[in-house]
Amino acid sequence: MDVVPAGRPLRPVRRRVALTSLARVVPTVALVGAGAAIAGTSPGGHFGLVLAVVPFLAAAVHSMAVTALIGALTVTLYAVLRHWLTADSTDVWLIKLGFLVASAGVAVLISHARAKQQQLERSRDVALALQEGLLPQRVPRNSAVETAYRYVPADTAAGVGGDWFDVIPLSGTRVALVMGDVVGHGIHAAAMMGRLRTAVHTLADLDLAPDELLSRMDDLAVRLADDDADRELGATCLYMVYDPISRQCTVASAGHTPPALVHPDGTVEFQRLTENPPLGVGGTLFESTEATLAEGTVIALYTDGLLDLRHQGTDTAIAALARALRPAGSGLDALCDRVWAGLPTEHDDDVALLLARTRTLPPDDVAAWEYPARPESVPAARAAVSARLAAWDLTAHTFATELVVSELLTNAVTHARGPVGLRLIRDGALICEVSDGSDTAPHIRRAGPLDEGGRGLFLVAELADRWGTRYSRDGKTIWVEQRFDSRP
Repeated sequence: MDVVPAGRPLRPVRRRVALTSLARVVPTVALVGAGAAIAGTSPGGHFGLVLAVVPFLAAAVHSMAVTALIGALTVTLYAVLRHWLTADSTDVWLIKLGFLVASAGVAVLISHARAKQQQLERSRDVALALQEGLLPQRVPRNSAVETAYRYVPADTAAGVGGDWFDVIPLSGTRVALVMGDVVGHGIHAAAMMGRLRTAVHTLADLDLAPDELLSRMDDLAVRLADDDADRELGATCLYMVYDPISRQCTVASAGHTPPALVHPDGTVEFQRLTENPPLGVGGTLFESTEATLAEGTVIALYTDGLLDLRHQGTDTAIAALARALRPAGSGLDALCDRVWAGLPTEHDDDVALLLARTRTLPPDDVAAWEYPARPESVPAARAAVSARLAAWDLTAHTFATELVVSELLTNAVTHARGPVGLRLIRDGALICEVSDGSDTAPHIRRAGPLDEGGRGLFLVAELADRWGTRYSRDGKTIWVEQRFDSRP
């Protein structure tokens, strides 16, 4: 069982290369030796039995067509040499000839089976390489969770399946944890996994809520199924968002196995989620589930291959997983190894496991204010931001941040409903967020030389390393990130 441990690239195992080369060299040497033995064998001896070895050796080296040709030449040679095979009676000679013909036929079947096996191995290698390129090569560092993972492809000849996972950093120090599983094995499953994973990344960049993201994924899966009516599409997906400031965890599932939550006191809880069908059914109304997690809670996301439901009941599998996850005080790598130790050595489905231990952002690294939607709120906000940056010893960012706050707060006061929220976050970057009650997103436009306005958002984008908009039930939030090393 080839396990990919945490923090290492997902590379397909190529141990068959040396064995394949050895398998080609040995029969070739044996074929040459058989030729020498045939040349040194008297036609009056067991010449036909020695010739019967030749097609089998050819089957181990050559293609089916070449094996058939060598077998035909071998039978023809034995028939032509009948004049010199005087030691055998006609009946014995015919028996040997029939044995030689049967040997040639069996050798062709063996060569055909070997070719099919090589084709399956090539298909599996291509699927492994494709999956390697599509799965995350490393988990991005973030302040929200500590992560570890394990992944092992299926042992079936059909090749790997479509399991995938992701850790996607979001705005406001939040993080998205994703686990998905495409039905089937081989290149098509791996390719479909890549398309769905890319779609999740694109939709996550829009900061969609988990239920809305899965709704759009469901629409995409329906369109993909319509484009390829000959192949049935089935995929499950779980999308979870964790906020290290509020410790709020929001999750939605499309037919996927429920996450396990290992609380700091050691209790294991399998989160109850709204039951939804897999992606591709169409018209599903997904619903998110929210929970507040204590710091240090371990979140376990996994595919159904980990439960091995083909060989044990659901309750037995869940109980075994809960025992393996307890206690959660040990390191995540050790926890992964303990879960992996319970897997059978041979399995016919991909297995993926993603563990994430929650963190919280210190309260001193977050500052929040609320202002009425009035023009006099703008200078008050600038003064508050300046004082906070001085307390954080980030005065080098004061000018840029005050400009960002002025532009965003002025837009909110002018075009949106109050109250207006302002939040500063000190993490790997300085994050500024302005929230209001409007659901209309601003857009950068190219201002003309004589235009008196329209340049504010352009300036914000130039000052920011990243910026964007996310929506909530109460309105929208515009966020701006400035890396600490991006300015003097």
